Amino acid sequence: MQACNGQALRNPTLPYGGPLSESPSLNITEVKTNVLSGLTVALALVPEAIAFALVAHVNPLVGLYAAFIMCLVTAVFGGRPGMISGATGSMAVVMVALVVQHGVEYLFAAVVLTGVLQVIFGLLRLGKFIRMVPHPVMLGFVNGLAVVIFLAQLGHFKVKDATGAEHWMTGTPLYVMLGLIVATMLVIYLLPKLTNAIPSSLVAILVVALVVVFTGIHTKTVGDMASIRGGFPKFHLAAVPYNFATLKIVLPYAFILAGVGLIETLLTLNLVDEMTDSRGRPNRECLAQGAGNILSGFLGAMGGCAMIGQTMINVNSGARRRLAGITAGLCLLSFILFTSSLIERIPIAALIGVMFVVSEKTFEWGTFKVFGKVPKHDIFVIVAVTLITVFTNLATAVILGVLIAALVFAWEHAKQIAVQIRIDGQGRKIYELSGTVFFASVSQFQGLFTPKDDPEDVIIEFRNAKVMDHSALEAIDGLADKYQEAGKNLHLRHLSPDCYDLLHKAKGMLEVNLMEDPRYHVADDKIS
Repeated sequence: MQACNGQALRNPTLPYGGPLSESPSLNITEVKTNVLSGLTVALALVPEAIAFALVAHVNPLVGLYAAFIMCLVTAVFGGRPGMISGATGSMAVVMVALVVQHGVEYLFAAVVLTGVLQVIFGLLRLGKFIRMVPHPVMLGFVNGLAVVIFLAQLGHFKVKDATGAEHWMTGTPLYVMLGLIVATMLVIYLLPKLTNAIPSSLVAILVVALVVVFTGIHTKTVGDMASIRGGFPKFHLAAVPYNFATLKIVLPYAFILAGVGLIETLLTLNLVDEMTDSRGRPNRECLAQGAGNILSGFLGAMGGCAMIGQTMINVNSGARRRLAGITAGLCLLSFILFTSSLIERIPIAALIGVMFVVSEKTFEWGTFKVFGKVPKHDIFVIVAVTLITVFTNLATAVILGVLIAALVFAWEHAKQIAVQIRIDGQGRKIYELSGTVFFASVSQFQGLFTPKDDPEDVIIEFRNAKVMDHSALEAIDGLADKYQEAGKNLHLRHLSPDCYDLLHKAKGMLEVNLMEDPRYHVADDKIS
C-alpha cells in the first residue's frame, strides 16, 4: 500500500514545499504569514482549551494556561516548526477519573510526572520508532481525528435551560448558528481565490465577529462558555503528600498520559512531514513535549500535546516557522491578561466553521479511491483504526492498528513458505526451501517434511529461505528429533550468514549437521 499511496497525505495545493528550514533569516512575507497564522491559531485555541478543561473537570483557566505553555515551549524547543501543541481532548478524557477521584492537585502531580516520562523517552531516542507505524494506520489516524474534530464541535449546539439541563438548540438560535457557520466556511474557501495575503481563517473569524457585533445578532459566544480573564500563571507545587502512596495513584495515569501525548504528537509530526515534504526531529519533539508538561504541572495547568486541528490551520496558512507557534502562545496569554472582554465576544459559530473546514481538509478523501486497489487487510486496518479512534481513543487505535498490521504481515509471510523436492545423484532427498521460517510459519514448515518416508540422508536447502527466530530453531530441532528417531540424518545447507549466525548461537539446542557450503563458506561440519 505504501507504494500505491506514498504521497496520499501530501497536498499538492499547499503553497510551499521543499526541505525543512530552520534558518534564522525571515523575510517580511514570512513574518507576516507566520504572525497572522499564529493569531488565527490562538483564536481557535480558546474554545478548544476551555472545552477540554471542562471535560477534565477543571477550571477553564487551567486549560488556557496549558495551551499557552505547551504552545510556547514546543514552538521554541520542539522538533517540528509549524506544529501546534496545547490542551487536548485525548489527554483530557484520561484526566477525568483522576480529578474526580482524587482532585485537581493530583492532576498537577501526574502532569509533572508525565513530562518526566516523556523526557526520558526522548533521551532514550525512542521517537524514531514512530516511523514504523504502517501507512494504513496513518490513514486511519488522520481520518479518525478528522471525524473526532467534527464531532467535538457538535457539543457547541447544546444550551442549558433554567434548571441547568442541556438540550439541543432549536428554532431561530439554531438557524442563526448554522448561517454564521456557513458564512465562515464560505469566506475560508472563497477568499484564497482572490488573495492569499491574509489567512482566510482569520479573515472569516473577524468578518463574522464584526457582523455579529454591529448588527446585534444574538448568538452563542466564547464568553458564554466561560470567562477567560486571568493573570499570569504562578508557580504552584502540587498540594499532595509526597510519598509512595501518592506515586501509586499518579504513576499509572502519568504512563497513560505520556503514551497518549507522545503517540498523538509523533503521528501529527509524521503527518506534517508528509504534507511539507520535510523531516522533523521526533526525539527533540519528545523532549520539548516533556518540558512543556513539567512546566505546566508546576504552573497549575493541565498539560497537553500536539493538536492536529490547530496544526492544520497553521500549516494550511503556509506558516512553517517557529514564529507562528510563538505568536500563538503569546497571543493566547495576551487574551487572558488584556483582551478577554473582546475575545469573549467572538461568536462560537465562527470558530466552529473554522474547525469544520479543518475537519474536511484533514480527512484523507483519497482513502475511498484505494478501495479495491489494495489488499483487503490494508482496508480493514484503515477502517478499524478510524472507528477505534472515534469510539475509544487515539492511543488504543494506533496500538491496535499496529498489532493488526503486524499480525497480518506475519500471516501473509507465513503462507509464503514452500518447498521443492528432488533426489540427487547420491540418493539423498533435497528439500529446496523458500520463504521465512519464524513463529507464524513453523507449523507449515513442519508439515513440508515426511521423516518416515524419506531416505537415510535428507538435506534442507536454505538458499532461498531464512531462519528468523527462536520458534524456527525449535521447529528445526523438533524436525531433527523425528529424523533421528527414524534412524536418519538431517543436514542444513546454503545458509545465509545471518541465518548461520542465529543457528550457531543456538548450536547447543540443535541436533543437525551443517554441511559445508561451497558457495558461502559459513557452515561448520563440527557443529552437530
